[in-house]
Amino acid sequence: MNGECKLDYREADITHAERMKEEANVHFSAKRYADAIDYYSKAIAMCESSSTKPHNFAAYYANRSFAHSKTEAYGYALADASKAIQLDPKYLKGYYRRATAYMSLGKFKEALKDYEVVVKALPNDKDAKVKYAECNKLVKRLAFEKAISVEDTKSVSEQIDIESMNIENDYSGPCLNDGKVTLEFMKELIKTYREQGKLHKKHAYKILLDVKKYLEKQPTLVHINIKSDEKFTVCGDIHGQYYDLLNIFELNGLPSDTNPYLFNGDFVDRGSFSVECIFTLFGFKLLFPDKFFMSRGNHESVTMNRMYGFEGEVKSKYSVEMANLFTEVYNWLPLAHCINRRVLVMHGGLFSKDNVTLKDIENIYRNRQPPEEGLMCDMLWSDPQDAPGRSPSKRGVGVQFGPDVTKTFVELNNLDYIIRSHEVKANGYEEAHDSKCITVFSAPNYCDTMGNKGAFITLEGQCLKPKFTTYTAVPHPPVKPLMYANSLVNLFC
Repeated sequence: MNGECKLDYREADITHAERMKEEANVHFSAKRYADAIDYYSKAIAMCESSSTKPHNFAAYYANRSFAHSKTEAYGYALADASKAIQLDPKYLKGYYRRATAYMSLGKFKEALKDYEVVVKALPNDKDAKVKYAECNKLVKRLAFEKAISVEDTKSVSEQIDIESMNIENDYSGPCLNDGKVTLEFMKELIKTYREQGKLHKKHAYKILLDVKKYLEKQPTLVHINIKSDEKFTVCGDIHGQYYDLLNIFELNGLPSDTNPYLFNGDFVDRGSFSVECIFTLFGFKLLFPDKFFMSRGNHESVTMNRMYGFEGEVKSKYSVEMANLFTEVYNWLPLAHCINRRVLVMHGGLFSKDNVTLKDIENIYRNRQPPEEGLMCDMLWSDPQDAPGRSPSKRGVGVQFGPDVTKTFVELNNLDYIIRSHEVKANGYEEAHDSKCITVFSAPNYCDTMGNKGAFITLEGQCLKPKFTTYTAVPHPPVKPLMYANSLVNLFC
């Protein structure tokens, strides 16, 4: 009798867990990914505590893996997919999900191995063959590009001949004034882009070369001094949402000598107006070099640009050569800015080790692609967590750091607090770690799906107390996010 009761309890637990999983699926279908993850986690915990597991237990982890991918927590997605495969090596969806996570992290060879497992098991599956073929094509292309890059010792910027580029008689867009950016040029550029026009390639190349020349002379950590009566604005991720960028300027004014800005990385990718965003920002950088600042984000990199649309967009609107030139320019973007020596601003977050000083940041060699570990990696990829200490990153790159880590860092470096971006927040911003760690994210309704607000921060030089302005997304032309992304992204999104 007791044995029957125990069996009934176990069966009841499994039935309840299955219902929780189905509820999670409903949340997932409604794009409520955080709720979906919560319900999948509860269902998994219920099964783990039971001596009897459902026959489809691997699916619980595979489903949560996909939900984690939707929130860009690719490290968690990778772990869940691997767990699903461990539970059932024949569960092919586990390999699909793990390949998705590997692709998102730029680990294309590892993704190819998982796609190969699926194709061997299902040789007639059209979807599996398409994904395998696309991934295989990408791996071969990267190998080819690596081989020819060794042969070519000249940088792209050294090979560009602007003088040989002619401006056609029918071109009616904005023109540089004797090769220089002016306020009139910027206003005309904004108007042209708003109407979905295009900047001539001769002017586009000139802006890129001039920005590169300027950035090469800048330090890795830029110190900014704000006067006591001056307002200073910090913006987070823009991600190619050009019309939302214009909305910031309408709400807060165009950049000027008396209206300085700092844009804190991830200017491009995902949104399909990334070219318009970056040329607008670079134009203001040249116009107001001492009042307009830009930090590098994790998406100012080859791997991210190749996957999430910027490379494809530049190739579509201009050329492969220009896409390669952008890579050279991005390599020189500063990694951090320090305001009045009291507020440190960087894209990602703090470090996987203690005792990092501002001097250590100044000494980082940045003219390269982001490494997978170390100070530069952490500054571009890390995220805060509520728990003390450090944890492996949910993204699979960088680290998660707790309030004690933040407190130690700001005290060591005599800072008031840090500002970072990198994460979608429902209200566009978040104050964490006893207000010592502030997140600002400026792309509302991220990817036209997340429903979040955007925000920017204004500071006054005397007290540096942050003031938050939030806003909702504005309409944009009917061009979907990720339109220019690698075809595999659209296959697994």
